[in-house]
Amino acid sequence: MTEKKLLMGNEAIALGAIEAGVQVVTGYPGTPSTEALETILRYADRCGIYTEWSSNEKVALETAVGAAYSGAKVLVTMKQVGLNVASDPLMSLTYIGVKGALVLLVADDPGPHSSQTEQDTRAFGHFANIPVLDPANPQEAYELTKLAFELSHEFEIPVILRTTTRVSHSCGDVELAIAEPAAVEASCEGFTKDRRWTIFPRLTAERHPWLENVQVQLSERFSGFPYNSISGSGKIGIIASGVSALYVKEAVKGFEELFTLFRVGTVYPFPEKAALSFLKGIEKLIVIEELDPYLEEQALQLTGRAHLPVDIYGKKNGFFPVSGEYNVDIVIDGVNKVLADLGETSRISHASPAILRGELPPLPVRAPTLCAGCMHRTVFYAFKQAAKQLKKDSQIETIFSGDIGCYTLGNAYPLNMVDTCLCMGAGLSIAAGLSRTNPEVKQVAFIGDSTFFHSGIPAVVNAVYNGADVTLAILDNRTTAMTGHQPHPGIGVTALGNPSKAIDIASVVRSCGVEFVRTVETGSPENSLENSLENSLENCIEAAKEAMEFKGPSAIVFKGKCVGITKSGTRLTIDPEICTGCGFCVKQLGCPAIFLPPGEDKPVIQDSCSGCGLCAQICPSGAISEGGVKK
Repeated sequence: MTEKKLLMGNEAIALGAIEAGVQVVTGYPGTPSTEALETILRYADRCGIYTEWSSNEKVALETAVGAAYSGAKVLVTMKQVGLNVASDPLMSLTYIGVKGALVLLVADDPGPHSSQTEQDTRAFGHFANIPVLDPANPQEAYELTKLAFELSHEFEIPVILRTTTRVSHSCGDVELAIAEPAAVEASCEGFTKDRRWTIFPRLTAERHPWLENVQVQLSERFSGFPYNSISGSGKIGIIASGVSALYVKEAVKGFEELFTLFRVGTVYPFPEKAALSFLKGIEKLIVIEELDPYLEEQALQLTGRAHLPVDIYGKKNGFFPVSGEYNVDIVIDGVNKVLADLGETSRISHASPAILRGELPPLPVRAPTLCAGCMHRTVFYAFKQAAKQLKKDSQIETIFSGDIGCYTLGNAYPLNMVDTCLCMGAGLSIAAGLSRTNPEVKQVAFIGDSTFFHSGIPAVVNAVYNGADVTLAILDNRTTAMTGHQPHPGIGVTALGNPSKAIDIASVVRSCGVEFVRTVETGSPENSLENSLENSLENCIEAAKEAMEFKGPSAIVFKGKCVGITKSGTRLTIDPEICTGCGFCVKQLGCPAIFLPPGEDKPVIQDSCSGCGLCAQICPSGAISEGGVKK
């Protein structure tokens, strides 16, 4: 019995995987992919699905591969930059193949909204010879997830389900084949020893022709799939995939007689037969796609090989933006540029004429900042003071290398404490490199607890092995905060809620050979200011100074709790009778709870205060104390 539900795209993917019989799910949290695994966690016990947050994407894929070698159906979830981490095993896995089924959900982030890059996974699929399915909405996300498992099982290769932020996070009605997920009935036959599972040059040479032949077979199969559909009868063709195809449909509404649209849902291998059928009678072709000109390049190659007299308009000749997220307005502008170039008098307009761009009010500018009461602010401020003291005493400057996580926001005004940020785990390695070319400058690297386990440990080993003069500040707020508070190996609980061995970060650092290791409590909003560590800031500053003065690798583990998982303490207040209006608390901390009202000369503390007490510890006049109501 079918049922229609309002689902987010990631939820639809999760239910599609469960319906397909998924037995093992692994992943690493990363927006915009995270909700898929979290949705499966809700059904894991009931359906008998083993689910884990792995320490990083490479480990997640390798764990899934072991299960797939045994004949299980497995899903691995990650965001686009996570695919970079997983690429080493993935590139070899395409040659070896799988016995059960292995699907990778990879969520791209055009914009980007929460990523370092706008990389396009469609191009990665082409590079690695891995089929890529590209849903446009939650319904297609659900259906294509099931198709991905079928294709992976039939062709014995991994399959990528590529989404984008708008597909993963948009909601829509999804018609489900099964009303409520039930226990997984599928069983795996177990691992059978075979030379196929051990990759050697000889095996690679044998399997490469097989892999290339699979791409031809898949292209043939994809050409018959309904997800590659043709609509309209105009002489101007449009190719689009994913959510861009929906933007096109909205943009050309009322002008359908001008265009013929080819929606591509299986982007690699490119469905050439279906594309050639679409191109018959087309004289001008518009390609509309976010990120890389992947479809445009496929169209250029195909029309060239087939000697088709078709002019192509896309990113390469400047008709559409080469980067960033698209929307209906951008599509309309691009199509109108093409029509103007063709000398067409018709110009498509907004589907809803009443909604004009000029009438939309500008969105307010909100600078990104750490949460009120975030422990990272205490650590950043402590190192800022320690660096000032070091410069005063020894005339030594400090460079601060950051990493990926909430603490990247340490680069925001007024902290300005992140001078470099590249990718997860790179902060310490970059600091080590800077120490070789800036020997008279002190190097400090910040890393979070989850990122430490993800990819920070090898950098610690390398710093010790090569004797780098660097200080590592590990910000242990007891969770993977930026992506929604998922557990990690230092927590002592698994994704399924089972107790596990909590791995002590300080012990790991010592075992890597770091001689100077300290653990410092940053204080907690859960306690009153009086009973909390009133001198927590002083302790942090002293530890930072000691570590920075140590010659060679040094490390401090700063322990606290993310304010998102704590009970807020008593809100602090500023006594206007004592406050001198110096603005020190506002200028130094950038805490969103401290606010200077327009026209006033003294700040106030808002209800968003979590009671961490940092502002009270730095106030020159002692005007800040506990007050207000319990939150």
